[in-house]
Amino acid sequence: MSYDDGLADLHWMFDMLHHIDVGLVVVNQQYEVKLWNSFMENHSGVSSSIAKEQSLLSIFPTLDESWLCQKMETVFALKTPIYISWEQRPNLFPFKSCRPITGIADKMYQNVAIRPISNPDGSVKHLCLIVYDVTDIATNKMALTSANQRLHRLMKALSK
Repeated sequence: MSYDDGLADLHWMFDMLHHIDVGLVVVNQQYEVKLWNSFMENHSGVSSSIAKEQSLLSIFPTLDESWLCQKMETVFALKTPIYISWEQRPNLFPFKSCRPITGIADKMYQNVAIRPISNPDGSVKHLCLIVYDVTDIATNKMALTSANQRLHRLMKALSK
């Protein structure tokens, strides 16, 4: 592989990371942002040029700092990923729903994975937060649960 081929491969990989339809945030051990893709730009309103080198906690001052830091420190220490379901915490990041006309949710429901990024020597000095928009799944599940509860109440009323 030539130098130009390697450079081209690197270019399309960065393009893919920037435009994938999930949020990607890479932070160091001080929680300073090192990567901020277009999903994060579009939903937070904060450009990558502003987010880079800023603390994730200062970009989103409403985050539950102690809870999130505990999660991230666990990933650093154990070098293993953790997952946060929308059912545990509906949204880690305060993003508005991107379906204002057809959607029924005001805020985006999110699943989040926090993964360690290993260096060649095995050390972990960075984490990747991957943010998935699961608003459709969450609202559909809540609607189904609500419908089932109504059916249950109707069946109880009819059986009396």
